[in-house]
Amino acid sequence: MKVLIACEYSGIVREEFNKLGHAAWSCDLLPTEIAGWHWQMDVERVLNETQRYWDMIIAFPPCTDLAVSGAKWFKEKRKDGRQQKAIDFFMMFANYDCPKIAIENPVGIMSTIWRKPDQIIQPYEFGEPESKKTCLWLKGLPKLIPTNILEKPANGYWSNQTPSGQNKLGPSDNRAKIRSKTYLGIAKAMAEQWST
Repeated sequence: MKVLIACEYSGIVREEFNKLGHAAWSCDLLPTEIAGWHWQMDVERVLNETQRYWDMIIAFPPCTDLAVSGAKWFKEKRKDGRQQKAIDFFMMFANYDCPKIAIENPVGIMSTIWRKPDQIIQPYEFGEPESKKTCLWLKGLPKLIPTNILEKPANGYWSNQTPSGQNKLGPSDNRAKIRSKTYLGIAKAMAEQWST
């Protein structure tokens, strides 16, 4: 298959598909962290120039202006247009002409603006000892089947959580970048389960 991994700089998902013999490309404004087929440019340009080329698109649109974790800034984001711009960008993938599409985002406003996600997954369902509630909106693809469900640690919180359940990463310039990476267990499940 010809697979576009949109808004992915890490190359993690891209490389899992390429390992299985697919022609997978990633696209992001940032350079890729894993050498491979990567366009460092606006994904909208790639979509416009490659219409009807892709067999599958997996999109990770930025969640900064969509996730409920930033709800206290929604009023400001609506007023200055940032939230509408993020909604339009998300919907560009939802409305794209491709037989198989997956859009990933944390819990946020797209569940009410557009529709509820087809599935909500957690890293710990795929062998990763962390918690990060992740929504998947699917077109032409089955729900992911958990591959290795881990039990919650005895101390009651996952390796990326503080005792209060908050993420351990404190404020920093690269916090969003670090948190946006796809867990390898989830990337493997996407490649293996969506390849058939």
